Amino acid sequence: MRLRYIELFHAVMTTNSLTGAANLLNISQPAASKALQQAEHQLGFTLFHRVRGRLHPTEEALLLRPRVEKIIRDLHDLQRLTSNFALPESYPLRVTCTPTLAQALVPDATTLLRKACPAVTAELSTQRSAEMCESLTLRETDIGLTLQDASHPELRQQSLCQGRVMVIAPPGRWSRAELRNPCRWPRWPGEPMVGIAVQDALGNLLQSHLMHVDPPPRISVWVQTYQLACALVAQGAGLAWSIRSLRCRAAGTWCRRGRWRWSWTWCSTRCTDWTAS
Repeated sequence: MRLRYIELFHAVMTTNSLTGAANLLNISQPAASKALQQAEHQLGFTLFHRVRGRLHPTEEALLLRPRVEKIIRDLHDLQRLTSNFALPESYPLRVTCTPTLAQALVPDATTLLRKACPAVTAELSTQRSAEMCESLTLRETDIGLTLQDASHPELRQQSLCQGRVMVIAPPGRWSRAELRNPCRWPRWPGEPMVGIAVQDALGNLLQSHLMHVDPPPRISVWVQTYQLACALVAQGAGLAWSIRSLRCRAAGTWCRRGRWRWSWTWCSTRCTDWTAS
């Protein structure tokens, strides 16, 4: 199928009418009707049946639909990529990060950037790590910050810093002497805990560890973010693993050092010097 036939087929599948498809493609209805006839002639089979003024896809059209939708998505990605090539270097520094880092480290980093380069503007957004990689490869953003190794062939990455995994608890759970010492989970058999279901390197590490703890912790609730875990701990839901940079004390919790370390990484598709003018 020619590209214009593919676009017409997708438009008809979306609107269920030639008139709607023509409007979507900014062409006349007769032109859309003629193009559809040409497409069916080229293919050698019918794509749509007309029933009471509406177009209904044939079995062949339904089989084609997933492939056509993939082609359309790829075309949109290509358009986004080529449009981003044309962006001048004077545009803002576009930074994306995971939700955890958006509250933990990025505000401080942004403040330092503003002090060092007051003339530079920045656009900040949050994404999951997989979405971040796609956004970077399409040049929709310049720098990504994540807690895990991106390992993407089209991206460059560098580890920026490390920190400790912490166990957090409501105030008063530990004495000041205990807070100065690392903790070991088996010391609290049957302790209620907030489970971390974050699908990143740190979340997988924590879940893997808890699977081998004996006796196992009593997990009453699972959460998708470390911030929500902190909030639940502050309400007395139990203990939780988290990362030091979340400033758990501000959320009404106390924290003690665990045995692992985490690191956060920046990824980029290009290097740009951002200096004050």
